[in-house]
Amino acid sequence: MKLKNNIHIFFLLIFFSSAAHAQDPSFSQFFASPLTLNPALTGNFNGDLRVAGNYRNQWPSVNNAYITSTVSLDMPLMQERLLEGNRWAIGLMAMNDKTANGILNSNYLSFSTAYHKAVDVDGLHKISVGFQGSYVNKKLDGPRLHFLDGLQVDGTWLPSSSEPDNLKVVTSHYFDVNAGALYNGSLNGTNEVYAGIALYHIARPKETFLNNNNIVVPTRVTIHAGGFFPSANAGTTWYVSAVYNRQATGNELVLGTALEICAGADNNKPVNFYVGAWTRLNNVADAAIPYIGLDYGSFNLGMTYDVNISGFKKASYGMGGIEISLIYIMKKKDHTSEHEVQCPRF
Repeated sequence: MKLKNNIHIFFLLIFFSSAAHAQDPSFSQFFASPLTLNPALTGNFNGDLRVAGNYRNQWPSVNNAYITSTVSLDMPLMQERLLEGNRWAIGLMAMNDKTANGILNSNYLSFSTAYHKAVDVDGLHKISVGFQGSYVNKKLDGPRLHFLDGLQVDGTWLPSSSEPDNLKVVTSHYFDVNAGALYNGSLNGTNEVYAGIALYHIARPKETFLNNNNIVVPTRVTIHAGGFFPSANAGTTWYVSAVYNRQATGNELVLGTALEICAGADNNKPVNFYVGAWTRLNNVADAAIPYIGLDYGSFNLGMTYDVNISGFKKASYGMGGIEISLIYIMKKKDHTSEHEVQCPRF
């Protein structure tokens, strides 16, 4: 019991550090959460409407340390008025992030827009630019906080000398601005490579729970790249992808690969299986991330599990966290053509 309480306090200390530096939530399946990865990905898909949902439960054995969920939708507009190969799109995303079993509850509501410009006659190469505005609301449940010097030998808690006298339920809210750019292209019309960069918290908003207006949300830089390459064996495709995030003093690199195996010949209702793995690195080797996925018609389902391989596995009992993604793409008409490039995946 004492060990669990100490771990709980350890996470509360991490929470205070994260609150001060406003580290953003992140997904192992970053490729399945387009509107949290890069605003330039808004509308960058083959279809008329995309709905995406993500759920992540990280370190559940440590008092439900982080639970993050999102839902988003995006769509192109006025396609008939734009030149062939060009696209303008809008998107809406809502995200909820619970830290330390909900002691800190963060809600995000974002609106994004992006323009995708074909830069060659055949439309094999595109440049995209996107912008995103967000409203953020956070609630801190102060009465549920405990501090290490309040822990007694018998496992009970007494008022701590480091605990503020006026600790209560407090909220913080602000508006924010994000932007991104993306290139994607193909050399032969079947393979594809892409690379993008995004800046989050460009406005550097102030965030505080204790009337300290000097705390500024630091800008996050996200760089991501990848591609897919059909193999010589019909029905299989290799995907590779990586993302690097840097915010204040924190940095994170996730990279990996997946194999797609086609299990159905009907183009109107494709069935594809995916198997792969990613790894997360920060200051140490943090996690190995096996992945399985399924395409069925207009739906794509993915699941990963973070296997904790850092020294923290003793506290988490190796339970890194499960993550599930689901994407639905609606197509009102046939979007395939001999010059069309598949949009970024993975």
